[in-house]
Amino acid sequence: MAASSASSSAADPAAALDALVAAKGPLASSAAAQRDDAIERFEANLEQARAEIQEANAAECARAEADGLSAPLLRRLRLDGRHYDGMLASLRALRALPDPIGGVFDESEQPSGITTARMRVPLGVICFIYESRPAVTADGAALCVKSGNAAILRGGKEALQSNLLIAAQMDRALKEAGLPAAVAMLPTADRAPLDAILADPRIDMVIPRGGPGLVRKVKETARCMVLAHLDGNCHVYVAASADLAMARRIAVNAKIGNPSTCNAAESLLVHEDAAAALLPPLAAELAAKGVVLRGCEATRALLGDAAEAAAEEDWGREYLDLVLSCKIVPDTAAAIAWINRYGSHHTDCIVSGDAAEQQRFCREVDSSSVLVNTSTRFADGYEYGLGAETGISTGKFHARGPVGLEGLTTAKWVVRSAGAVRE
Repeated sequence: MAASSASSSAADPAAALDALVAAKGPLASSAAAQRDDAIERFEANLEQARAEIQEANAAECARAEADGLSAPLLRRLRLDGRHYDGMLASLRALRALPDPIGGVFDESEQPSGITTARMRVPLGVICFIYESRPAVTADGAALCVKSGNAAILRGGKEALQSNLLIAAQMDRALKEAGLPAAVAMLPTADRAPLDAILADPRIDMVIPRGGPGLVRKVKETARCMVLAHLDGNCHVYVAASADLAMARRIAVNAKIGNPSTCNAAESLLVHEDAAAALLPPLAAELAAKGVVLRGCEATRALLGDAAEAAAEEDWGREYLDLVLSCKIVPDTAAAIAWINRYGSHHTDCIVSGDAAEQQRFCREVDSSSVLVNTSTRFADGYEYGLGAETGISTGKFHARGPVGLEGLTTAKWVVRSAGAVRE
């Protein structure tokens, strides 16, 4: 299969979209081995271009810091050795996964003599919009290629050069594998080309990863399905039955493992029977790591100056920083009600030693991921065995939670018979 002439840099968005529409059919019908070959070549190309990409990223980080970019966004922007290695590992894990398209499931023979089944197929053309993290360019491009989808990518202005260099390596890999140039990167931070693309009916799905303002704008503009979450106000609830040493480990990791990510804990709920034993040593440990606690009246009565007074807006806030709200609750029912009121339906955890209590929490908390005795930091496509993710969806349609390969496909009915006609 010959590669098309489209470029990885979509200098002309309308022309780039024309090329992607033309590429989606050949990509969807390509062999799984050919798409995996492209991802393997992509990884090799990124390793070869490591020095150039990291040099560009370091310059972008320096400019962003001088321009006053917030610490959480700076952490997302960096593509140092550890993060670069993680980006490559994600591609290897993704390549090892089974082909997500063409598989048939739910096959059943009907009384009429027909056999019905469903087949997984690509969505078509996906528009992927994100901020800061250049590694997302690699994940998004590879996920779309593996799932047989054409993709147009638009990263944040802070990482423009890094993103263009990464996308160029995918463009090169697709050509080397004999596939059409099915991934294009918008080479500008200008809003106008993006608005035109979002309004184009040939886009099948939009995935925005960024702040609430970006997500709201995309939802207002797009003419197709939008897969996204607005906030990641994740909770850790420590029940009275919890192992308190375990609870401390989980709460600390969930908060400080990487506070700038959407799966970091922003709120801590503690059963009143566990508060006196748990909170003073936990507050001291968090304070030593630079975390500011904002607590309810009961929390402050217990901790004194170790906790600031929480305002109403703190309970639903995504800090993305070393700040944690803390609420003491009378029972598990109150914790569940609190999470469903103030949470963002992203990821919530219970630390509990009671199986019935765990089950109730899992059934009644209305979130895309519910965790038992596990840090919220595991709410991630790579950790869930998806290879990588394009984002986390807190909606209830099409896909929910970390969106990997299956979330980038849909299903169509395939019906067979030996010449059946309906009476």
